[in-house]
Amino acid sequence: MKLISLLVYSALLQAIVAAPVLSQAEVISHTRLALKAGNSKDLSRYFNDMVDVTFDGEKGSYSKVQAEFVLKDFFRRNSPIDFEYIHQGSSKEGLKYAIGRYTAQEKSFRVVVYIKQAKGNGYLVDLIDFSKE
Repeated sequence: MKLISLLVYSALLQAIVAAPVLSQAEVISHTRLALKAGNSKDLSRYFNDMVDVTFDGEKGSYSKVQAEFVLKDFFRRNSPIDFEYIHQGSSKEGLKYAIGRYTAQEKSFRVVVYIKQAKGNGYLVDLIDFSKE
């Protein structure tokens, strides 16, 4: 009896702890809200384990935690006024992308976000690219 209780408890704990499987649309939507708020912590929740972050052609590959701090610094230097998607689509390979405009105090950036299927059949941000307009 104790073994069955332990197994049921373990299964429930794993279900609670497991990250939710997100659709492409959910990731795109949550990413938009986090960019609009300039919230690197919320944004990083939707990152793959490793994510490419590019600022004006300077590309870096970061862990989820490192990318959060890199973007925190970007948002600190470029406080958001607004962010909206301009276009969304999919590549021939099925990679979902969204292109948007991030408006800061004195400048704006074209932002490209690539969403890729991750472990567990959910989708996560694989690349985010900021280019000054």
